[in-house]
Formats: sequence, C-alpha cells, structure tokens
Amino acid sequence: MNHEAKLLLGIVAGFLAAGSITGAILKSRVTGDAGRKVVENLVSRVNAWWIMCAVFGGALMIGPVATVVMFALTSFLALREFITLTPTRRGDHRALFWAFFIITPLHYWTLATEWYGLFVILIPVYAFLFIPMRNALAGDTERFLERTAKIQWGLMVAVYFASHAPALLILRIPGYEGRGALLLFFLVFVVQVSDVFQYVWGKLCGRTKLAPHVSPSKTVEGLVGGGLSACVAGAAIWWATPFTLVQAAGMSAVIVLMGFFGGLVMSAVKRDRGVKDYGDIIPGHGGVFDRIDSLCFAAPVFFHIVRWCFEA
Repeated sequence: MNHEAKLLLGIVAGFLAAGSITGAILKSRVTGDAGRKVVENLVSRVNAWWIMCAVFGGALMIGPVATVVMFALTSFLALREFITLTPTRRGDHRALFWAFFIITPLHYWTLATEWYGLFVILIPVYAFLFIPMRNALAGDTERFLERTAKIQWGLMVAVYFASHAPALLILRIPGYEGRGALLLFFLVFVVQVSDVFQYVWGKLCGRTKLAPHVSPSKTVEGLVGGGLSACVAGAAIWWATPFTLVQAAGMSAVIVLMGFFGGLVMSAVKRDRGVKDYGDIIPGHGGVFDRIDSLCFAAPVFFHIVRWCFEA
C-alpha cells in the first residue's frame, strides 16, 4: 500500500463518512412515510457501500491473489443470479456444473498465474464449444439453442467480462510497474461514481427518457450529468494512473459510456424476465449483478485500450 493507494482509500472513506452523516441528519429530520422510506433506502445503500468498499480495499491491500479470488467469488455469485433468473432443465445441470465449478475457477486461475494467452480464449473459444457439446450429450433438445445460449451468455458477461477488471493487475506498463491496483481502483471508482451521479442527476433534473421501456429511470440529463461528474472525478485522480489529465478524462468517458450500456443491456434482461433486481443480497442495491453490470461492460474495453496504448 503506497501513499497514493492510501490517499485514494482515504478519499473514498471521506465520501462514505459524509454520506453516513447526511443520512443520520436526514433520518432525524424527515417526517412522513414517503420521506422516511427514501432516507432509509439511502442509509441502507451507504451502509452496503461501507461493506463493499471494505472488502474491495482489503483485497487490494492483501495483494493480487486476494483480489483475483474476490472477483472470482463475485463472478460466481453473479452467474448464479443470472442462471436463477432463467429456467433450466435437467439436461442443463451437467453443463452448469462445468460452468460454475470447472470453467469459472480455471478461468480465474489463468489470471492468477498470468497465463494471458489462455485467459483471453478459454471462455470465448473453448467454453463456447464445450457447453453445447455437453448439452447435446444430455439428449434434451427442447429449446436447446435458447438454453445453451443462456449459459454461454452468463459465462461471457458474469465471468469473462468481469474478469478483465482484475486483469489490469497483470499489465506491464513502463514506469508504472507494481501499481496495477491503482489502475483497478480508477476503473471501479469511475464506474461507481458514474452510476451514483447518473441516479442523482436523473432524480434532480431528468426529463428526457432514453429507453423508457427498458429502464424508465435512465434519462439524457442523468447520463450527461453523471457522465460529466464521473469524467471530472476520473480526471481529478489522474496522478494515480499512467495517464495524463486529458487521457484520464478520455478514459473516464469511455468507461462511462460502456458502463451505461452495460446497465441498459442488463436491465433489458431483467425486464424480459419480469423482475426488478437480480437478487437481494446487497441491501439497497439488489443483487451482485445489479452492482457490477456497468463494470462488466466497461472492464474489457478499458483493459484492452490500456493494453494496446500503454503496455510495453
């Protein structure tokens, strides 16, 4: 933990402390059932943020292996939520066993051992080939394509896409060796700031719906206000990255855009299944997938831009 990492974690702790104090003040002053409900939701969200940030920060402090293990568990839980939403048949059970207990751990093992060549093709090539073969051997052809594609899609988003966040730890950027955790912090920080401020700006001045049938809460004003806020926040911590001030703002803009579409796409899946959240494991936030949907789309794009442009 160098001084930059400690400073960044201190900044986050300061924001959370401000949120806790604000929630306590509002709780003592707000009257009416509707107002109390909003405040209680705010307090539960902030409390959940304390726990999530403590887990994330603790993993970063312990080291790369702990961070990879944390993301592996996160992917496991997210995949479980995704599969639970969509109906499965007995013929899928063995393929699902492989997805959860063989492919997911093996994929993160390639990351922990820095086997980049296998990391990038294990799921999009070999798992994509294996899952339909395993399902075909089960002999159940009813809705075969739909059932197989569901497992493949879950692996891609919950495991493969999400794993590109901790994959930032294996990049070898000249003059930035041993500081991959700061790059991971930058990605997660910008994604979460964007999500929070899109919600805030949408509530304050959101008028123009972007995709009302998919996610009624997403507005043009929320996206613009939240995106600009996240770009400013990302640019403000450029000193902890290998980017210049302008590059940090540009990278933040890419993260914001991909994160927005990640949330929108995964909202479309929820609407298709007729549910509001992927789960209820995180008070005030829903499920694990509800919390990482934006990260899943932003992480692979951010990882490859950094790798192409900055790695030796």
